[in-house]
Amino acid sequence: MTEQPRVGFIGTGRMATALAGGLVSSGFTTADRVVGSDVVAAAGEAFAAATGATAVDGNTAVLDRSEIVVLSVKPQQMPGVLAELAPGITDEHLVVSIAAGITLETLAAALGQSRRLVRVMPNTPCLVGMSASAYAIGKVVTPENAALVERMLSTVGVALAVKESLLDAVTGLSGSGPAYVYQVIEALADGGVQCGLPRDIAQQLAAQTVKGAAEMVLATGEHPGALKDAVASPGGTTIAGLSELERGGLRAALINAVEAATRRSRELGAS
Repeated sequence: MTEQPRVGFIGTGRMATALAGGLVSSGFTTADRVVGSDVVAAAGEAFAAATGATAVDGNTAVLDRSEIVVLSVKPQQMPGVLAELAPGITDEHLVVSIAAGITLETLAAALGQSRRLVRVMPNTPCLVGMSASAYAIGKVVTPENAALVERMLSTVGVALAVKESLLDAVTGLSGSGPAYVYQVIEALADGGVQCGLPRDIAQQLAAQTVKGAAEMVLATGEHPGALKDAVASPGGTTIAGLSELERGGLRAALINAVEAATRRSRELGAS
């Protein structure tokens, strides 16, 4: 693997475009060493325009120009893509899949047991360099390969290594989690509007509050419960609000949301 690897994307949607942009802006590689292909010509053109990379015709052209191959197509498209790529994938390629539910076993069965395979679950905040990603490595991936994948994913956020059996739970938590948080932000803003705040101010305050609270958890390392208790004075406004959240079942609803999304990810992987 070269110092600035040649990276190719099979599928050039929003997630692929965000990751490619992060690789280039961080100096992980250079735009002239990134290529992508997509069955939708407009998607390939948008990928090239946003990243400075090159859109090529056909997936085999990507393989010829890449050391790292990122599979970023929808899960239902993956069987056909794998069948097309199999003849051209070699042991020299490092194959990184970001398709939900597609197991390392499925990838190895299609591409070959000796292929270097990594499965990744990113999330959409990679579009703003704030992704929470987890990855699992295949049997023949070297420690150096794993470190390279972590460095690549870290260009757009945080990357954590997990057992593959945990990736469905990662999907349910951080993969789907941004949608849960958007709903929380929307609800907080609605509450502000109900209490008289202008919509634009309420939304900005709600979003910044969530961002700041998350940063407090990450920066201090304290348990969220301890940080919550530090805000809730006896008989004060915060404890009154928290009481309503408990009455409304917010905690249980979020737990159930993660569980439901995890269960659905397992179903997709089994289909």
